[in-house]
Amino acid sequence: MKQKHVVVIGSGFAGLSAATHLAANNFSVTLLEKNDSPGGRARKFSAQGFTFDMGPSWYWMPDVFEDYFSNFDKKPADYYELLRLDPSYSVIYGQDDVLDIPANLDEFKAKLEEIEPGAAAQLDKFLAQAKYKYQIGIHDLVKRPSRSLMEFASLALMKDVMRMDVFQSMSSHVRKFFKSEKIIRLMEFPVLFLGETAENIPALYSLMNYADIVLGTWYPKGGMHEIISGMVALAEEKGVKIRYNTEVEEIEIEQGEAKRVRLISGERIKTDLVIAGADYHHVDRHLINPKYSNYSEDYWDKRVLAPSSLLFYLGIGKKLKNLRHHNLFFDEPLGPHADAIYTNPRWPEKPLFYACVPSVTDDTVAPEGMENLFLLIPLATDLEDSEEIREKYYEMIMERLEKITGQEIRSDVIFKRSYAHSDFKADYHAYKGNAYGLANTLKQTALLKPSLKNKKVSNLFYTGQLTVPGPGVPPSLISGYVVAKEVIRENS
Repeated sequence: MKQKHVVVIGSGFAGLSAATHLAANNFSVTLLEKNDSPGGRARKFSAQGFTFDMGPSWYWMPDVFEDYFSNFDKKPADYYELLRLDPSYSVIYGQDDVLDIPANLDEFKAKLEEIEPGAAAQLDKFLAQAKYKYQIGIHDLVKRPSRSLMEFASLALMKDVMRMDVFQSMSSHVRKFFKSEKIIRLMEFPVLFLGETAENIPALYSLMNYADIVLGTWYPKGGMHEIISGMVALAEEKGVKIRYNTEVEEIEIEQGEAKRVRLISGERIKTDLVIAGADYHHVDRHLINPKYSNYSEDYWDKRVLAPSSLLFYLGIGKKLKNLRHHNLFFDEPLGPHADAIYTNPRWPEKPLFYACVPSVTDDTVAPEGMENLFLLIPLATDLEDSEEIREKYYEMIMERLEKITGQEIRSDVIFKRSYAHSDFKADYHAYKGNAYGLANTLKQTALLKPSLKNKKVSNLFYTGQLTVPGPGVPPSLISGYVVAKEVIRENS
């Protein structure tokens, strides 16, 4: 039987995952990447002795990475050294009001008990439910392609779904267990990775709290890009041919079948199948003839997108104090910032922000005696992001960072680079400059997400954070597996 040739567009987590699974199942795979290095949003860059991860910085759900590599009789340790962070992260509620989250569960419960008597027992109940959701959600539901209601038709699964609080908000669910506003904010924090506020995310996603509190926060030495390097090595070992600086201009379709991929250079690549790991909207609206699009522009405009971000990559010429590896600055109310992201899109007046200092853990990412500092402000999509605006927000959050941590930082910045909406659009064709894909609201879950297969083109599939199962690094790994499994099923 003739080996089928698959073109995969995009070398992010989902694209690499799909390509490797297919290559391991006797497909000939060519992976095309528009940028000069792999990883998509998980690229890295180096400058003046500093190495910066450009996107993801949290390593949660270690079992998902173990599952991925085990598919090929490998393990993460074959490619990178994994360290568990302790404390997992730090939550800054204000000056002299900091909560370090210990890796040890009993220590964590003791901290909660200090804040709210009885909270430790409530946490046990909360986590028991969260564990069940994690086991069913991550090891079953998210691996379904969500192409038919029949996938969810079994009585056992229906019972599981009802037990998983899909019709209750995360906000109301958390408040059943805890009264302290500090603890509530802490428990609601993980759903921010899913692209909406806790009021609009199903309580199913308390599974994220299980991942956070029980499975822990980890770090691959050298940075998150080490995962990508490992995945690339594995992909090439399985025979995937990766081409960089290779941007696709059109998927050429004849009579409902993708025949060739045309590059901006003019080169045409014949193919039997196409898997688009690039931005779904870009592929659906710009790389194929509009008559073959899955969805209209109006459909896309009505989707609830996860936020964009303003990022700063900073090289600091000295060591910093009073900062952990991961630091969440909750020193301002969430409500007005959330309103600026989701309800009345605008630049926020008093943004919350996140600071990552990987050099606290890893001395390879900054020169000796210096610090690698990554700052992130979540923002509404499709905002104007001029240099003037970026600089205004840099000064705003640096002033707060310096005040809360009790040190001068700006005068010691020896390298600085910003990244926001226009960069996401230029580098990834990200729809409206989104950073995280499509929000995991109830109306955008499972069957209600954009389909992983084109409805009018028999051999065109989609993968990544705008389709099933959703945004984030572990879901993107799973997305590549899910689409590969569908391709194998239809072509064997």
